[in-house]
Amino acid sequence: MQLLGAVVVLGGLALPLLRRRLDLAPATVLAGGALAPLGAAVIWPRSRTRDVAVCALQMYVYLAAYKMPNDDAAVHAARVKFDYPIALDRVLGLGELPTTRLQRALHTDGHFARFEKILVWTHWLWFATPHAALTYVGWRDRTRLVRAALMTYAVFDLGVVAYWLAPTAPPWYAAAHGHLGEPGEDEPAPVRRLMVEYGESFWQDGWAPLYSVLGGNPLAAMPSLHFATSAMAALLLSETGPIAGAVGVNYAILLGVALVYTGEHYVVDLLGGLALCVAVRRSEALARRPLRAAGQLISGARRLALEPGSR
Repeated sequence: MQLLGAVVVLGGLALPLLRRRLDLAPATVLAGGALAPLGAAVIWPRSRTRDVAVCALQMYVYLAAYKMPNDDAAVHAARVKFDYPIALDRVLGLGELPTTRLQRALHTDGHFARFEKILVWTHWLWFATPHAALTYVGWRDRTRLVRAALMTYAVFDLGVVAYWLAPTAPPWYAAAHGHLGEPGEDEPAPVRRLMVEYGESFWQDGWAPLYSVLGGNPLAAMPSLHFATSAMAALLLSETGPIAGAVGVNYAILLGVALVYTGEHYVVDLLGGLALCVAVRRSEALARRPLRAAGQLISGARRLALEPGSR
């Protein structure tokens, strides 16, 4: 049984790497990959190491699911939605995109103010934020960790389903493809991607390989998983105490400002992310019974795998 579990984990790791070489169907890759965290939960007894391994495998499969729609960039781009977030954000911005208003008012071409650098770094720090929040929750009270991880990764997984079903362009991409109007002779672009501009100047030759790891799907804007997972982190941290909760809430607000200001997301993308976070949180009671049953199945399989003589 342990050998079978190890094969499942290794297969789940290999499928995303081999998908292009073997021309594997996305359903095969995702189904096999999704078994990897379950396999790890079965073959290892409960420990902090196993918790880390299961969470890491979940994110590994999520990243594969996030990047896979862009394997054929031309086909992916042909499906992208441009218009509805632009229209909604112009309503929210009273006739003009909030991103355009902010960049025109506050950004100086060729120069990054200190507050802009802070906003960019706030965005970059997001890559660690959901997992840092889970680490803190587990450190404060390990009994809360499973629930916190399930809600956090439910946000990731439901968000990536939306990216498959309705790929949506962020502001910088819409601007680059002429959907926000062309700049005048002496006018700046309607939306600049300030995170990339600053990243190229700060990281220099290291920016391209760094971005190739962190990027992979430019048409994954609605809902904003940056904001959704940060909002969920704020909720989970607030359950551990007021100070941690205040840190989480203030980070989420600052990140929201950063995402809009730097051209990474529309305001409506953030609202979509917040709605996803709230929906997952309110679905907890409905999911409790099936998740408890799944946990009992995993526990039973683990006991079988760890029995003496099990293979």
